[in-house]
Amino acid sequence: MRLIRVMCSGRIDLTHVFRAFAKGADGVFIGACHLGECNYITHGNYHALALVHLSKKIMEHLGLRPERLRIQFMSGAEAGLFVEAANDFVRQVKELGPLGQGEGLDAQALQLKLETVTGLIPYIRLVERERLRLPAMAEEEYQKFFASAELQRLFNETIVEKLALGQIVSLLRQGPLTTGEIAQGVGLTPSEVSKHLTTSSKHRLVRYDENQKRYALA
Repeated sequence: MRLIRVMCSGRIDLTHVFRAFAKGADGVFIGACHLGECNYITHGNYHALALVHLSKKIMEHLGLRPERLRIQFMSGAEAGLFVEAANDFVRQVKELGPLGQGEGLDAQALQLKLETVTGLIPYIRLVERERLRLPAMAEEEYQKFFASAELQRLFNETIVEKLALGQIVSLLRQGPLTTGEIAQGVGLTPSEVSKHLTTSSKHRLVRYDENQKRYALA
């Protein structure tokens, strides 16, 4: 479990979460003030709540158990609650096992996915701010919004597409590959990879090498 000390949960960023996982943390625990009780009158704890929901969507897409990330709302006077919540989280993470291994994921492929997410965080921040942000201030509204079909559609159109392209480009930096080799490396079907390669070719990110019968970076 990775511990990161900041003054306000509103300062927690996607970078903190996914860099921790990329460096081998098996779980990330975020402690935040009770909703509606912001010490800085910025309601940063709602920002942290939205960040956790979005992070879990990304984790599920990567094949990681979302239970590896938890946010707990508490006050500075609730030391007992913190100890209880932290101990319960550590127990849960130990039951899940090491990151990736507990999900049956290939370590190299998982590292590629996490590095791709980390590199795309500036873009994801922009998407979240412009298209995935909820103005309401109620925990149940956040749960409903992030479980909605509309959110899933937006998530697929923006973040999922970029993650796939990012992984393909990262793989091709190692050298030219066939569609099948790319599919195996990123954990997609050959037809899905072909679709992304077509998009990448249109944007002149990749090209097809006729001599090697493989795709390479443009």
